[in-house]
Amino acid sequence: MSVNAPAAPDYADVRWQAAWRELGCRLPGVQSVFEASVAQTLAQLTEPQLHGFWGVGRRLGQLGRGPDPVTAWLTHWPAVVELIGDEVLDDVMALVQFLHKSPNSAAIAPLIGSLVTAARRLGSAEGVRQYLNVLHDFTQHTTGSIHGRQQTQPSPGLLSLLAQAPRLLQMLSLGGLRRWVQHGARVHAHHPPQQTAYFALESPDSLALLQRVRHGTLLVDVQRQLGMTLQALWGQELPLAPLSGDGATAGRMTPALQADVLGLPDVLESLSGVDGLGRYRLMLMHAMAHRQLSGTCVADNWSPAQRLAVEWFEDARIDRWLLARWPGLRGDLLRLLPPVQEGACDDRTHACLRHRLALWNRAVLDARFVLQAPPLQDFVQRFEDVLAQPACTTQDMAALALSFVARTRCAGDALPHVFFAGTELDWRDDNRHLWQYIEDGDEEDTRTPQRRETAPEPQSLPPRLYPEWDHASQSERPDWVKVYEYLHPAGQASDIDDLTERHSGLTRRLERVLDRLKPQGRQRVRRLEQGSELDLDLAQQAWIDWRSGHTPDERVQQDWRHHERHVSVQLVVDLSASLAERIPGSDQTVLQVSQAAVALLAWALDRLGDPLAIGGFHSNTRQEVRYMHLKGFEEPWGPEAKARLAAVAPAYSTRTGAALRHASQTLLQRRSPRKLLLLLTDGEPSDVDVSDRHYLTQDARQVVRSLQGQGVLVWCIQLHPAHEANVREVFGEHFTLVNNLQQLPQTLASLFVRLTR
Repeated sequence: MSVNAPAAPDYADVRWQAAWRELGCRLPGVQSVFEASVAQTLAQLTEPQLHGFWGVGRRLGQLGRGPDPVTAWLTHWPAVVELIGDEVLDDVMALVQFLHKSPNSAAIAPLIGSLVTAARRLGSAEGVRQYLNVLHDFTQHTTGSIHGRQQTQPSPGLLSLLAQAPRLLQMLSLGGLRRWVQHGARVHAHHPPQQTAYFALESPDSLALLQRVRHGTLLVDVQRQLGMTLQALWGQELPLAPLSGDGATAGRMTPALQADVLGLPDVLESLSGVDGLGRYRLMLMHAMAHRQLSGTCVADNWSPAQRLAVEWFEDARIDRWLLARWPGLRGDLLRLLPPVQEGACDDRTHACLRHRLALWNRAVLDARFVLQAPPLQDFVQRFEDVLAQPACTTQDMAALALSFVARTRCAGDALPHVFFAGTELDWRDDNRHLWQYIEDGDEEDTRTPQRRETAPEPQSLPPRLYPEWDHASQSERPDWVKVYEYLHPAGQASDIDDLTERHSGLTRRLERVLDRLKPQGRQRVRRLEQGSELDLDLAQQAWIDWRSGHTPDERVQQDWRHHERHVSVQLVVDLSASLAERIPGSDQTVLQVSQAAVALLAWALDRLGDPLAIGGFHSNTRQEVRYMHLKGFEEPWGPEAKARLAAVAPAYSTRTGAALRHASQTLLQRRSPRKLLLLLTDGEPSDVDVSDRHYLTQDARQVVRSLQGQGVLVWCIQLHPAHEANVREVFGEHFTLVNNLQQLPQTLASLFVRLTR
């Protein structure tokens, strides 16, 4: 045999040699993969399929991309053919050629590796074909070009997308995957690092959108039903926390029971005829039975195999207890038991302890399952005997499990390859609560404890995440903007007093108007069937009607109510860098005039008794929108609020929609029947990370429409007449243009009087 030819048993030597010659690839590492997979490949594929299989392998080896595409092909394609046939072979090779001719050739091997999961999850050749189309469109859209002609820059997110493909296909339908991919490609088309983070599932907006498009039963949707189950069957309350894998974790999450919380997968699909709620309920019942019945064992002196057996025996005891107490669970539990057969695990190639435990477990839970192996039969009977004892405990199960490991042990148990097929029961938790480790608390630590430095006090509240409207897709980008709210540092309150002193004449005129707007004592409410006193005029009219033969009006009572305005006002001030500009022909800046106008409005509302909140904002990309708290609704207009207003300084850009969303949160919670949100700005929405000039405008427009639908009157005071078209697009007719900035205080005060009269 030549050096390059693989070794093979005599009975198969001819076919193996022919296959090796037909593959015709001598790249390093290919021969070992060929030898490991060729026997199964020859058994699975027909002769025509084999010719195509070896031919494609030869072509992949001639691409000049190293051995990875060939080894991936030899490893994964036979499984794809077994699942859906070879109908998509031409489609796969078309995409491979497309990647080969582009800067994305490194993605060929990961693409081939993802096909098995795609075939298993999508279940048809057409489904896999659509999956390939999604990848093709994404690659074409995100591959870059320096000169605009030839593609020279690889897609930043393609490798990350293919790495996450198994997890995404487990969680999403094909339509959901397409929407999620298209959103990331469109939003992050010009931001390679953000695109990489999005498709690696490392960015908040990626995970938020994934949560929206994923299918199955969400934990948050059934949390109330599970809580009612806890109360009804266990008489307890236990917080339920959703578990979701990070970017490196694929597949389902295992339930985790701790002392004060139960972690459950954040989404579950139907499985073996059991819907997501049924699976959640079984997980909950199993964990709660553990919480009530299971004790702890010291893990330090036991081997991993012994601990594994203890967990299986204790889990079986818990499940039997549940079935005895609530027989209705039997149907779901048996349907979720994975199929397992004796002889399926070869102890010459795999460690079979898990398989033996799964066989024994099936026998003790399903009376119809009959074991043939005498040692396993013996432990089924021993388990029944121990379970029949009046006070069966975790320690009894541990002793039986240790005996099981010793009696059934074989040489293959030390092999590195563990047999998992049919051994994973997803309703069982990870059993961390069963184990106590001595080194965690029983050994004395004589080291000198290190001094912990006190963390600096944060200067702002934790960021709030808000969506943003994408007018291109007519949908929201969830959790897209971070808004940090600050309590603004204080300056000199006397500076605000000096600014308002310049408008003393306006203050005196406004004071006379405010006196007429103030609530004037009590208000009489007439024509009541039940009131505090009789209305003599109405009573006299009713008596006349009765004497003249007409039916009198019985509503002859009246009452007195206190007259109140019931108005809450939220003022949002744009503090972007443009406010630092000086007003032509004046010694004041736009900011100083704005401060005087805000102070005058605050004084007026304080006189009227109307609650007012004041906030300022500016932005430095979507990751940092700063909202400066200047005055709260319950805070009086006094030196502290004036000092904060005096210290504001213009900076950065104007992300209006995010600021309005944040400011409206508190306003919407007010009980006032009338709610007014005023925006004082000198420009149009913009930010340094947005190139589409319509994007932030449309987002602000969407926010305004939403608030108006919730009963909030949103009004804009625009300080720059050149932006009339933009402000009209956002606010409709609810805006005021200030042509003379010197008249801003009077304009703002008059506007408020008109809006709240």
